[in-house]
Amino acid sequence: MPARLTLSIGQHTDPGRKAVNQDFHGSYVPREPQLSVKGAALAVADGIGSSDVSHIASETAVAAFLEDYYCTSDAWSVKTSVERVLAATNSWLHAQTQQGQGRYDKDRGYVCTLSAMVIKSNTAHLFHVGDTRICRVHAGALEPLTVDHRVSLSPGQSYLARALGVDAHLEIDYRTVSLQPGDLFMLASDGLHEHVSAAEVQEALSAGADLDEAARLLVARALSNGSDDNITVQLVRVETLQAHDAGELLQQMAELPFPPQFEPRSEFDGYRIMRPLHGSSRSHVYLALDLATGESVAIKTPSIDLRDDPVYLERFLMEEWIARRIVSPHVIEPVVTERKRSYVYLVTEYIEGVTLAQWLRDRGKPDLDAVRDIVSQVSKGLRAFHRLEMLHQDIRPENVLVDRTGTARIIDFGSASVAGVMEMTPFSPGGGGATLAGAALYAAPEYFLGEPGTVRSDVFSLGLLAYHMLTGQLPYDVRIPQAKNRAAQRKLVYTPARGHDPSIPAWVDAAIEKAVSIDPHRRHEDVSEFVFDLHRPNHAFLARTRPPLIERNPVAFWKGMSFVLLLALVVDLALRR
Repeated sequence: MPARLTLSIGQHTDPGRKAVNQDFHGSYVPREPQLSVKGAALAVADGIGSSDVSHIASETAVAAFLEDYYCTSDAWSVKTSVERVLAATNSWLHAQTQQGQGRYDKDRGYVCTLSAMVIKSNTAHLFHVGDTRICRVHAGALEPLTVDHRVSLSPGQSYLARALGVDAHLEIDYRTVSLQPGDLFMLASDGLHEHVSAAEVQEALSAGADLDEAARLLVARALSNGSDDNITVQLVRVETLQAHDAGELLQQMAELPFPPQFEPRSEFDGYRIMRPLHGSSRSHVYLALDLATGESVAIKTPSIDLRDDPVYLERFLMEEWIARRIVSPHVIEPVVTERKRSYVYLVTEYIEGVTLAQWLRDRGKPDLDAVRDIVSQVSKGLRAFHRLEMLHQDIRPENVLVDRTGTARIIDFGSASVAGVMEMTPFSPGGGGATLAGAALYAAPEYFLGEPGTVRSDVFSLGLLAYHMLTGQLPYDVRIPQAKNRAAQRKLVYTPARGHDPSIPAWVDAAIEKAVSIDPHRRHEDVSEFVFDLHRPNHAFLARTRPPLIERNPVAFWKGMSFVLLLALVVDLALRR
């Protein structure tokens, strides 16, 4: 079994010489599988002394961070999850400030500083606003990992430049730190970090029986050194790190054997195989009957020929994890059951329909309205992926199912990328960190440069889908997979869709051309923008193609010209006098 993340944590707080402790701290180390998926979290908050309610702000900030972070989508990256939680917390604190005395004096509002850390896999994610501080403890030294947001006016006089609850908009520092076993970090309020030295931290760590005792010794040392503020410290030491293995971390099914090739009427795990639906070198899909419910389901099994390919197995196992998190009428749904499994397989709803590839063969080239309809539906499914920081990465006619009602659904998540999982498998630019997951002909050009995908990569594939539906061809033919460097890609030229079918409106062709631009920065930022441009001319296109005024309205043009000439004549006469 791979190593798991284990931490030692010690923490202590004291009001010091003040009557009220406006500091607040907390930590949470969940059990598996949440520890692998979301990580462990720690936070220290410090209220401002001029406010009578800042202790509420501190407690709210830490409690909301620790509770709400673990309620965010498992598919979101740590950065997205924490930033959204803190933005919501800041909005609430700022609203309370606006309703009280802080509306006229921010120093009396619901305001606090915050330093937070999420330790996930082999990385520490740091979030910071204010003058609390996170340091890495080395032998005889403290390495600051955050920068105080405090502006000095004169010796002994300064003010906070940033804090939670001050403004409606929150700007928070974020950075990541790679971890090694034995790494030790300290989170502290200014009541402590301004009054203890690196040597005193080492002394406390050496004298303390454990990290809790070391934290109490540090608070006592800060008091004896003259600290007149609330004092809070957290110490966290990395004991062991988990292995970079997303498949084993997220799917316990990895320990199950691959299933055999099933025959009709064979039964297993409460299912009866009715007939094969699809087969390839990578997987087999069967129509099956759920004997417990009487419902028809589709069962997808991996190819036994690829059982020794760990990358293939990891992607197959990720399919169910992804399917359970996507909620959209345009994405196929998994069938969730608590039955014990005998093999590795995926169960989804059974939909009577055909793939878009077969739909096109049966109907021939569809009209523009039909293309818009299918592309719009697929885009809604893609947006469900993108909202959870997932990329499908394999949109093509074979991976879109059209049922009897004309509803299009995205199927096959074997190539999908999940930001929250990618954090567990660091990407090395130019070092093979990105691999081509989907079909080469529908893959965005950046994949062939070894770059990771973005939302614009899925936009590219959706643009190819629209082009293929309208023309039966591809805009770059088969040249993109062959262009594996930037020089070769710059030579690729878009073949206008109107060259295949002159009835296609020029502005529709322009929308597709933008979606399938070789340079991702020239594409639409989101699939919804592309769909919008398919339904109405883009303003940039209208401005580029709008005829000159003399052609659109000759009378207005000559009236304007006459006015300009008259004005020039008047000016000339005035200058002659």
